Order: sequence, then C-alpha cells, then structure tokens
Amino acid sequence: MNESKISVRYAKALFQLGKEKSMLDTIVADMKLVGELCNTVKDFWLMIESPVIKTSQKRKTVKLILSDKLDALTLNFLDMVFQNRREIFMKDMVRNFLALCRKDQGIVSAKLTTAVQIDEEGKTKLGEMLKQAFNLKIELEEVLDKDIIGGFILRVDDQELDTSVSTQLNRIKRALV
Repeated sequence: MNESKISVRYAKALFQLGKEKSMLDTIVADMKLVGELCNTVKDFWLMIESPVIKTSQKRKTVKLILSDKLDALTLNFLDMVFQNRREIFMKDMVRNFLALCRKDQGIVSAKLTTAVQIDEEGKTKLGEMLKQAFNLKIELEEVLDKDIIGGFILRVDDQELDTSVSTQLNRIKRALV
C-alpha cells in the first residue's frame, strides 16, 4: 500500500473521531506536541523508526513519555498505530491530520520567506492583507533565508509570489545568456 495513503487514512480516522467526540482542539494540541517531538528530538524519532527495537518496547516507551502530556484518546490512537506497525508514518499522519483540521476551520497556510526578520507589525499587516485577498483565515509561517538576498517569497497553498532579488538576478542572467 502506498505510504501516503496509509498516513492519510489514519489522519482522517483521527480527525473524524475527534469531531464525533467534540475533542478536536485537544487532539490538535496533542498531535502538534507529537509532531514537534518527532521532528526535534532525534533520539525519539530514531527509536520510533528503528526496526531493531520491538514494537512492545516502543509502545511502553511512548506511553511512559507521553501519558501525562496527552489525552487518553490520543494515547489510544498512538497505541493503535504501534500495534498496527505503522509508527514509521507518524510524521506524515501528524502533518495530514493538522492539514485536515486547518481545512475544516477555513485556515490557509502561508509561508513567507525573507532574508531578514520582519517585525510583528509587518506580519500583522501582511496577515490582514492576505485574509482580505483570500477571504479565509491565514496561518503565517516565517522562514529566514539569506540566499534570497532581499525581497520575499510568499507561498499560499499552491500559489507563489516571488519578488526575491536572487530570482530577479537569475532572470537577468538567463536573458543575457
């Protein structure tokens, strides 16, 4: 089975369960914590994806680490993931689950790439402009990338606005060559 199908199915199941139980906000917070743990704690992720460590040991370790931090429903979901030996897809499950929740709430993710940090007032103004342009709530993520030299790159869903200096220099270079 395609791994993206697996992660999407599990994410949809958790999303539907959260809606049925009216616990979506709690599960979102829990899954953000799990995603952060998988992405930032290297040893945790190495343990999860290790084929050498037994599934039962992984289950015990995850319960020990997260039992006081997560809701029982989320813990049961994670336990089921381990029982079915699908833990390798956990990062994708978290990503797909959070995307489903954003879509359900009418929130669009926007990614702003700049060469320098933007102040809070600028972020607020940009968020308001995007909100008016798309008639949706905007979740703005800021990324710093010195390679773009100046300007910005704004990605909203599948649309991109690239006003970076590096892109403009590359266009000039191609035109001259």
